[in-house]
Amino acid sequence: MRERAAVIIIEKEQVALIRRVREGATYYVFPGGGVEAGETTEQAAKRDAFEELGVTVQISSTLTTIESNGNETYYFAQIIEGAFGTGTGKEFTEGRGSYEPVWVELSVLSKLDVRPVDVAEMVKTLV
Repeated sequence: MRERAAVIIIEKEQVALIRRVREGATYYVFPGGGVEAGETTEQAAKRDAFEELGVTVQISSTLTTIESNGNETYYFAQIIEGAFGTGTGKEFTEGRGSYEPVWVELSVLSKLDVRPVDVAEMVKTLV
């Protein structure tokens, strides 16, 4: 079981997601990853936002913590600097499928395979 943290960034009726293509499946995830030794979940969420999206974020509040092979904490965040889509984390080179940062209209979120489903459902209610 591993602790994870992720960010939910909403701007102009769009949410930032990572489009994944892996083993023939296309799905979307919220930017985030595992908490490293000595990190808080908030620090991990900020680090992963920078690695995956290329942006520095400020955490505003917690949406939820769910249990799925360990605790996963989801934070609302705002971009404070950087250029979206310029992340250079190991995710882009480790060969486990593709990672593409994308903005997705909140109005079409329900038509996509967004994981975890429970968190996507919570975000959809914000529309």
